[in-house]
Amino acid sequence: MIRRAEPGDAQAVARVLGEAFREYEPRYTPAAYAATTPIAETIRERLAEGPMWVAIRENEIVGTVSAVIREDGLYVRRMAIAPTARGRGLGRALLLAVEAFAAEHRARRLYLSTTPFLADAIRLYEAAGFRRTHEPPRDLHGTPLFTMEKKLRP
Repeated sequence: MIRRAEPGDAQAVARVLGEAFREYEPRYTPAAYAATTPIAETIRERLAEGPMWVAIRENEIVGTVSAVIREDGLYVRRMAIAPTARGRGLGRALLLAVEAFAAEHRARRLYLSTTPFLADAIRLYEAAGFRRTHEPPRDLHGTPLFTMEKKLRP
């Protein structure tokens, strides 16, 4: 099940982010890893910045994604699925929730930043219609990032 996140979900969302990215921690700089796996208080603050969704399996939050409405589209961030819940279509379901929200708000595109070592996530994004942009690569506190986007119908 996918639903909008509530402030009371912040601790569970922080747990999912930590579990999902823990295996990649050595590939991030310490500052980039901290930014990728925020604490519950930061997550509660981000709920005020834009929508967040959670994936629930057996009454437990096992996935999350959030978004920020910007002039040039809907920026998708903090997509994560707990390792024990991967391979069940929850990532795709979360992206569909984001896309439905984008359509309601007449966004012309979805876009996100990812890092080259998140190969499974990149495959998910590509399967959902995202493509790498021609924007130059950049970094998050020394960890490389690139942008992917999905153009939406007007």
